[in-house]
Amino acid sequence: MPLRPDLLPALLAGGVAGAGLLLLVVAVRGLPRRPPARPPAGGRLPPALAFLSRRGWKATIAALLALAITRWPIAALGAGLLTMTWHGLLGGAGDERLSIARIEALASWTESVRDTIAGAVGLEQAIPSSLRAAGQVMQEPLRLLVDRLRTRMPLPVALERFADDLDDPVADLIVAALILNARVRGPGLREVLTALSRSAREELDMRRRVIAQRRSTRRSVQIVVGVTLVMVAALVLFNREYVAPYAAPAGQLVLVLVLAMFAAGFVWLKRLSGFDVPGRFLFGGERAGGGR
Repeated sequence: MPLRPDLLPALLAGGVAGAGLLLLVVAVRGLPRRPPARPPAGGRLPPALAFLSRRGWKATIAALLALAITRWPIAALGAGLLTMTWHGLLGGAGDERLSIARIEALASWTESVRDTIAGAVGLEQAIPSSLRAAGQVMQEPLRLLVDRLRTRMPLPVALERFADDLDDPVADLIVAALILNARVRGPGLREVLTALSRSAREELDMRRRVIAQRRSTRRSVQIVVGVTLVMVAALVLFNREYVAPYAAPAGQLVLVLVLAMFAAGFVWLKRLSGFDVPGRFLFGGERAGGGR
């Protein structure tokens, strides 16, 4: 069917509205803090292009399916945007599990360092010894830390970059105590590490309780979204007369408002199920520049 001239303004309005919805989602969620700029190694794609390559084709397929089923350009645009932002709005369980594993590994590693320095061993010897007993999520940052120490990098600078590699506020507290001891070489490090490991485990228990509550909220939102999509698909496939007004340009504009209301509701539910994580305060390794 040829495209009618009076349909072009509706398509343009739909594109502008879809871009506005995407900007609204980005404004509410915020952008992640950028890591230090490093040249791509081995032809690896930059993070932005890697993100588009992973989700861009999924969003394209979803948009084409929606266009084939409904023949509505706005529905295709909404399906593509929903696919692109699904992880940020209705996902995130994997990131939560990773943060839990990181805090648990940090608490265990702190206790390992504390027990090692109990035998009158310095931090330069205790840190490499703790690598064998560290958790899986701590292995790579610890290996980088040990490599930096072997290349005669000063311990405080190496610890600052270690905190940047971990990128966690709980890790900043522990690493800050180690940096102070590395510079001052005073007593009482064992007692400080004991208190910090206890605090990390309390943080771990709190996050587990919060994540358990968020999991039920996330599941409810996913059910609402799934039922809504199934209902829309069923109406389009089996009762086209009921949704026929949406095929007109005015109906497409109304559909933009409907999708905007759904997007606002999803963002609101996302904010309700979230919690504020304290920000980091150690960024010395990033400002120092240079290589690893």
